[in-house]
Amino acid sequence: MKNKPAYALESVDNALLLLHMLRDQGQVRVSEAARELGLARSTVHRLLAMLVYRDFAVHGEDRVYRPGPSLSFAYAGGSSTGELRRLLTPHMEELCERTGETVNLLVRTGTRVRFLASAESSQLLKVGDRRGTLLPAWRASGGKALLAELDDDRLEELLRTDGPVLEDAEWAHVRRDIASVRARGHALNIDGTEEGVSALGACVRNGAGEALCALTVAVPSARFSAERREELLRALKESIARAEHDVEGFTL
Repeated sequence: MKNKPAYALESVDNALLLLHMLRDQGQVRVSEAARELGLARSTVHRLLAMLVYRDFAVHGEDRVYRPGPSLSFAYAGGSSTGELRRLLTPHMEELCERTGETVNLLVRTGTRVRFLASAESSQLLKVGDRRGTLLPAWRASGGKALLAELDDDRLEELLRTDGPVLEDAEWAHVRRDIASVRARGHALNIDGTEEGVSALGACVRNGAGEALCALTVAVPSARFSAERREELLRALKESIARAEHDVEGFTL
């Protein structure tokens, strides 16, 4: 028999109960959840909005909430990702301080990337903390950098069979984009995942040359000029070079 914690946080408990409902029932309506949990509809709506924000739920046009990708997304890398975060966090914080922009750590599983950690900018106009967010790998700069590690056959097999079906025209665009990432050695995303947000991304490798993850610098598009882009790219590459010394013997 489990005993309720002495200092239980009711809001957290209610959010977890909503997760159970999504998992077990496959869908949740605000009115039904409010009745079952004994909460005001406005409270349930706010809790579900946070679950949507963190990808644990999706909100359909029929006003029904259903399980989001975070409820079915594979656990990326096991306990080793915690150590990877520990090793790279100082480099992320240093890069954030140096550039004044938000720095993210991403890993890829299949056709998606998960944001494992963020060092958030202190500027008023900034890209916010993205921890826990899931995005299509072929749209995020860090995801593109990681996909560029695959050869064309494996890339096509992955994108054609895992996740949403890409039309021929979209697949051709992705293939050209990834080829340009291989040629440049870094990836670029301008308004590709979110309007007004741009990013540069590149892989972090261990001593064997294996791409462990990607680091990105995310910037409001309003100040992502060509000159600024070059400054950020230099800073990103220098931080990655230092970080790779710390992960030289690391494997996922």
